[in-house]
Amino acid sequence: MCDSPALERYLKTQARQDVEKRLAAVFVLTANGKTVAGYYSLSQFSVQAERIPDQIRRKLTQYQEIPATLIGRLARRTAFRGQGVGELLLMDALRRCHLHAKEVGEWAVLVEAKDERAIAFYKKYGFLEIQGHANRLFLPMETVSKLLR
Repeated sequence: MCDSPALERYLKTQARQDVEKRLAAVFVLTANGKTVAGYYSLSQFSVQAERIPDQIRRKLTQYQEIPATLIGRLARRTAFRGQGVGELLLMDALRRCHLHAKEVGEWAVLVEAKDERAIAFYKKYGFLEIQGHANRLFLPMETVSKLLR
């Protein structure tokens, strides 16, 4: 299905359990109502304030942890490569996070990028690196608002 066996395995074997246990919400995009084009998962998360770059953290708060939503997994079927499916999934996830942030405190969206290609994908949209976590990136909700305009 996708380039990452771990992402494919998650959808096939773990996603339903996570939804049933309310550990994550999983959203699936289908091309024709049957064929999975891609998916992503969302869950509540927090990031340690000390991991946020100093110039941003100083403007925030004195709290030790900052509320966020985690896009834990985002994958698209390899057959849909180059068709904008990854961007479509990301924008849908960010829209949901933005709506949620209007009702519940949420300062940023976080992602766990699986590899350098995924890191480059997220950085195109303004995601920044979390200090001390090579593959974890964040996007402040303020930036999400601007992206969605």
